[in-house]
Amino acid sequence: QMRLVESGGGLMQAGGSLRLSCRASDYTFATRNLAWFRQAPGKEREFVAAVTRDSGVSEYMDSVKGRFTVSRDNAKNTGYLQMNSLQPEDTAIYYCAATHTFDLRLRTGKGDYSYWGQGTQVTVSS
Repeated sequence: QMRLVESGGGLMQAGGSLRLSCRASDYTFATRNLAWFRQAPGKEREFVAAVTRDSGVSEYMDSVKGRFTVSRDNAKNTGYLQMNSLQPEDTAIYYCAATHTFDLRLRTGKGDYSYWGQGTQVTVSS
């Protein structure tokens, strides 16, 4: 059973940057699409960004386009979410998630992801 562990969250002022990391426990990470979701207090967990297993295709929610970049390094079993120009509305717990192996589609629904990390808190002050 593959495990995912996020890191890199913290407290940041508006306009600042953070890079989140998602470390997978085994080599099958390279065969799985990777996504980031977030959940703010009192709200549903929402899709933020995703990237295919070969980094060929990525997708973003509208409000983070041009500010966030999703990437991965399969040699390190690690995914990343670079977050620039952070805003208070980006405050949430951020989760990384991975699909089953060799999924041919890049998906945005949380039900499509089988493996989840424990989350890392990102707080942006105004």
